Amino acid sequence: MKLDCNGKVLDLDSPVVMGILNVTPDSFSDGGRFVERDAAIRRALAMQAEGAAIIDVGGESTRPGSAGVGLQEELDRVIPVIEALHAELGIPVSVDTSKPEVMREAVAAGAGLINDVNALRAEGALDVAAVTRVPVCLMHMQGEPRTMQQAPRYGDVVAEVKAFLEQRIEACVEAGVAAEKILLDPGFGFGKALEHNLELLRRLDRLLELGRPLLVGISRKSMLGALTGRETGERMAASVAAAVLAVERGARIVRAHDVAATVDAIRITTAVVEEAVYG
Repeated sequence: MKLDCNGKVLDLDSPVVMGILNVTPDSFSDGGRFVERDAAIRRALAMQAEGAAIIDVGGESTRPGSAGVGLQEELDRVIPVIEALHAELGIPVSVDTSKPEVMREAVAAGAGLINDVNALRAEGALDVAAVTRVPVCLMHMQGEPRTMQQAPRYGDVVAEVKAFLEQRIEACVEAGVAAEKILLDPGFGFGKALEHNLELLRRLDRLLELGRPLLVGISRKSMLGALTGRETGERMAASVAAAVLAVERGARIVRAHDVAATVDAIRITTAVVEEAVYG
């Protein structure tokens, strides 16, 4: 499967890594490190060299308890970086945002994918996605970032996430977004306790029944800290292990901070899985 991302191709015939580039002062793992435009560009070029297939640029933290930022501030953070990366990178750039205005301006600046933790539920977001005609990633989140981790509850987390994503696919198609341009993200850590995250990862392949490629964002997240006792910056091994498990269960894109290690692990995993299936 190959996606046209604003003139650049994202090839999903095999699993790939999405490099994380947070141009924010307060993201949970790397907040403040890449706020300056030149630092962000250097980091993106390094991730491309490490094997990333796409770079995801975000200007608003969605960590648990985070407060939102204003529209102009988010635009000022992401648009200059996206413009520069579109010119300098050979791989696509995605924009991590829930604001329709940011989506529109980001695509005009060169972004080739809209990655929305709110699954295009903001007023006007579906219309922007339909008009810009770039691929979109729809993520499940129970609640909103400021309060989502206070008391998440599910009867059957996999069934409920699946039902939500199915509803959002239908809403997108009705709004004019082509089904083949839709990616899905179960939303690890977004309104989910440890047991919910583990059950989602354990049964991730159930979401393949929706017929769309899966994106998994699990890198350095608190569930890994809960299991290992390690601080955020010490979770590379745990993140890579989680990425391997996700790919074994059908994930096509793994969103990662530690790109080189994740790329290597996914290549090995893919070789084994493909040999088991096709060999």
